[in-house]
Amino acid sequence: MHLKYYKVDIPLINSFRTSFGTISNKKALIFELNADGITALSESVSDDVPAYGPEDNYTVLHIVKDHLVGFVRDLPTPDVFNRRAAGIRGNNMAKASVEMLLHDYHSRVEGKPLHLFIDPESRGYANVGISLGIDKTEKTIERISNALHEGYKRIKVKIKKGYDVELLSTIRDHFPDIELSADANSDYSAKDFETLKRIDRYELVYLEQPLYSDDLVYHSKLAKELSTPICLDESITSPAIAEAAFDIGACQVVNIKPGRVGGLTNSLEIAKIARRNGYHCWVGGMLETGIGRSFNVALASSHLVDYPGDTSPNSRYFERDIAAPTYEMHDGIIKPHDGDGIGVHIVRDLFGKHIIEEGDLL
Repeated sequence: MHLKYYKVDIPLINSFRTSFGTISNKKALIFELNADGITALSESVSDDVPAYGPEDNYTVLHIVKDHLVGFVRDLPTPDVFNRRAAGIRGNNMAKASVEMLLHDYHSRVEGKPLHLFIDPESRGYANVGISLGIDKTEKTIERISNALHEGYKRIKVKIKKGYDVELLSTIRDHFPDIELSADANSDYSAKDFETLKRIDRYELVYLEQPLYSDDLVYHSKLAKELSTPICLDESITSPAIAEAAFDIGACQVVNIKPGRVGGLTNSLEIAKIARRNGYHCWVGGMLETGIGRSFNVALASSHLVDYPGDTSPNSRYFERDIAAPTYEMHDGIIKPHDGDGIGVHIVRDLFGKHIIEEGDLL
């Protein structure tokens, strides 16, 4: 068995701006496992800066190298790996990198596409929404128009303090009937309830993570003040936290990012919890390459996922992706690949041009 990591630096076609910063390059950690003639892949959703969450590429690589690789020498199933790794507190992005690598490996061993390996009732397709970063209002209107023409089934715009009510008002003036949501990435506080209550008039499908990134209590209080459903993202880090969030009324929708919650096993459990409580879930993205995107598309195809997610085709982000085949969207739908596992392979000549660091782990 051979396990390697690569760090790549790939420029985005357009910079992506949120309330916590602007991303112009995707600096991704790619993991590659070779065993018994099978090559499996995974991607960490971390970045060089711990802005979205407490982990970054350096901590992920440290945890994988110094704590997690010892759990995979016998190529365990993802469930067995999760039990072994339970003693490592937090570090969900690092755990997810290994857990999803094992998902790809074992689905390839069984000769199944990943989406069927994780959910035999998979729909075989995912409904696609689009997430638009912070930009000038007129540019955002233009981008929404283009996205609707392309067939996206939900429009999500990033907002922050001072870039919220006027933006949403202008969008609704131009597009009164579209499926619209807004994502604040935790930019507001308990002092901003009155501003957030003004958002109710715009009939959003949901308002995503308006308050503190580790909060449930204040979101629960805000939910009682709004008619707009609240969606939680950063706050949901485990199935237990998801259950608690629903129990106290902190949200009615959950954005599931496998890297944030420790992998696909926890992602599916969170989806089950959401649906069992009569609420909704969808699959988010972290500007992944085609490798990470493959896991998201497989999860978003699950019968448990009922809202369109952020699973746009790779061509929206990169001139050329490091993985092939690429994804295409038709009429707001994207399909997982039919090949074994995630169904993609590394495009070696292109991949090599973007590698800035590599090393052996096993």
